[in-house]
Amino acid sequence: MAMMRPQTWLLLCALTSFGTNGHNPSSIHLQSSAPTEALTTESNVRTFMAQVANDVTHDGPLAWLRYFADSPAFFMAVNGQLAFPDSNAAKVGTQAFARNIKRIELKWGHDLRVDPLSDKLAVVVVSWQEIQIDTAGHSVEENGIFTGLIESRNGKMQIRNAHWSSPVSPAPSR
Repeated sequence: MAMMRPQTWLLLCALTSFGTNGHNPSSIHLQSSAPTEALTTESNVRTFMAQVANDVTHDGPLAWLRYFADSPAFFMAVNGQLAFPDSNAAKVGTQAFARNIKRIELKWGHDLRVDPLSDKLAVVVVSWQEIQIDTAGHSVEENGIFTGLIESRNGKMQIRNAHWSSPVSPAPSR
């Protein structure tokens, strides 16, 4: 094979990839179903993300517990720090946070991007804005970027892992 002319090598590669009858049934199947699955996954994830923001705004921080994967695989990072290493830590931390919050409003930006990895997994990235009002009436407004891995498991969509980041002020010039 090392002595083959380039034209012969290309012809051999072409024939191998198309098979003897000119078609590769598994290739045709993948090409025709993958775009449909991707569109379905993307649509489902977009609906899911809208529901998350709606429920967190309507029901408060404890709504997150309906959407975080209840699994050792779950983790959440915030601004480069591991906030919750697993779903148990997320449950405890979210419950503690909820005791101090009177109202929360979460809005995703119009820039939601969904990258379907399969019919069960997708990566998302979206800008976010959140207003938190604590039990003393103090208001905090934050914004940034959210990235996450969304998983469909047992017929239910969930956030398998997440990262929240907020803009950092530039360091002062010296």
